Amino acid sequence: MTFTPQELNPFLSARHYFGAELRRDREGAGMSLVQLAGIVASSKSTLARVETAELMPPPDLPPHLDAAFGTGDKYSNLYELARREAHPDQYKRFMDFEARAEVIETYGPQVVPGLLQTREYAHAQLSVQDRLTPEQLEQRVDARLSRQDRLRGANPPYYWAIIDESVLRRQVGTDECMRNQLAHLLKQVDTPDSKVQVSPFSSGPHSLMGGNLTLLTLPKGSAMAYEEGIEIGRLHEDPDSVNNWRRQYEVLRANSLSLATSAAVIRQAMEDY
Repeated sequence: MTFTPQELNPFLSARHYFGAELRRDREGAGMSLVQLAGIVASSKSTLARVETAELMPPPDLPPHLDAAFGTGDKYSNLYELARREAHPDQYKRFMDFEARAEVIETYGPQVVPGLLQTREYAHAQLSVQDRLTPEQLEQRVDARLSRQDRLRGANPPYYWAIIDESVLRRQVGTDECMRNQLAHLLKQVDTPDSKVQVSPFSSGPHSLMGGNLTLLTLPKGSAMAYEEGIEIGRLHEDPDSVNNWRRQYEVLRANSLSLATSAAVIRQAMEDY
């Protein structure tokens, strides 16, 4: 079968532009991916994924490309632009990665993570966005719940969630909504495929208090981190950034309650409602 290179659109993002320029310069120099990989000390698969914008360029790759093609600081500058860009397609890429992840680890400081929400809870949480029409609200709820299908499938990912104690105390919806949500959460605390820990008020401040964090590990070992604030999220794919978020998550995990104690705290909160 003849290999047909994927068509590129350089105008979707700076990362796409980086990949399109890489292919243009590589083909202009008459090099195959294998030949270029030998020159820049990379792998064919990495370069192929960079070209198609499936992978953020590794931080050490741009200067090697500039040296290989004699392009001055072209790729180094493009990398800085791509690294700082708030990609319009980042959330879609995160969803694509999440759908394929073998391990999903998340921290939720204010609300129950989306993969563990009941329909009633998700509806109550999303309904505070007054810009949504009733139809849009239902679409958002359906989209959120559809992400949970993998957790109930034949080969679910290994899922680990850390939630702040405030998640249990901040009422979303009715008392019954909260009781049902916490009952659902309780079932996921310690199963073969899921773990839930509570980060208690007593542990004090920590470095992840400012927003949601999700760490994804894909089948071939690739890892990425997705941090999300009120209006914007950022997907980190370079190893240094991912390792930095990983270290902070591990510190939080070590300072959170045990699974048994987390279950007891969730059960007490459920009874309070």
